[in-house]
Amino acid sequence: MKLIIQIPCYNEEATLSDVIKDLPKELDGIEQIEYLVIDDGSSDNTVQIAKKLGVHHILELGSNHGLAKAFTRGINYCLNHGADIIVNTDGDNQYKADCIKNLIKPIIDNQADIVVGARPIEQIEHFSFIKKKLQRLGSSVVRRFSGTNVPDTTSGFRAYSAQAASQLQVFNRYTYTLETIIQAGAMDMRITSVPIDVNDKMRESRLFKSVAGYIWRSVCVILRSYIIYKPFMTF
Repeated sequence: MKLIIQIPCYNEEATLSDVIKDLPKELDGIEQIEYLVIDDGSSDNTVQIAKKLGVHHILELGSNHGLAKAFTRGINYCLNHGADIIVNTDGDNQYKADCIKNLIKPIIDNQADIVVGARPIEQIEHFSFIKKKLQRLGSSVVRRFSGTNVPDTTSGFRAYSAQAASQLQVFNRYTYTLETIIQAGAMDMRITSVPIDVNDKMRESRLFKSVAGYIWRSVCVILRSYIIYKPFMTF
């Protein structure tokens, strides 16, 4: 079984080395592990660092397309290169790589098609009170719209079986996290979550620039996704 770990990156020269060095070299149930860096038009040394670190695959998008497009381009690349399982992690070193073994286990055991890493939101010190409240509220709304029980719907630390990944479609540029859960729920995919740990913050979030902007974009993504994937329920 082949695992490809993909890392969407946009100007991650300060954190990419830490991400790569912590990635697993071997895992139970996996015969082959490869890494993919998706460069979303970085203007720094992200690509050079990836090459220096010996990353197996580097996909350069040429210009900045946004996180959602980088994610989907990476998924397609992984499928075309024979991945049986795809793990997505962030280039800012937010997620602890040693949790990957727990992330992929439900897929290896044929108990799930998609596994989302659930962060310990309440224990993350650098999350403000407002951000914690928004995370809880947003996840509850997505659970309601998707019919799933994923506790941390904005987590980008995820594992996908090749079959599930091949069915994913993302139409917004902002983020893939909410839309793919609503889509998975509409398609009756087996989606579950496992608890994961996070590292200390190394940079500010680029998606969460303002509370108002975050809420507006998230609401638009949720409503649009629901209309796309459940049109009869909508109309």
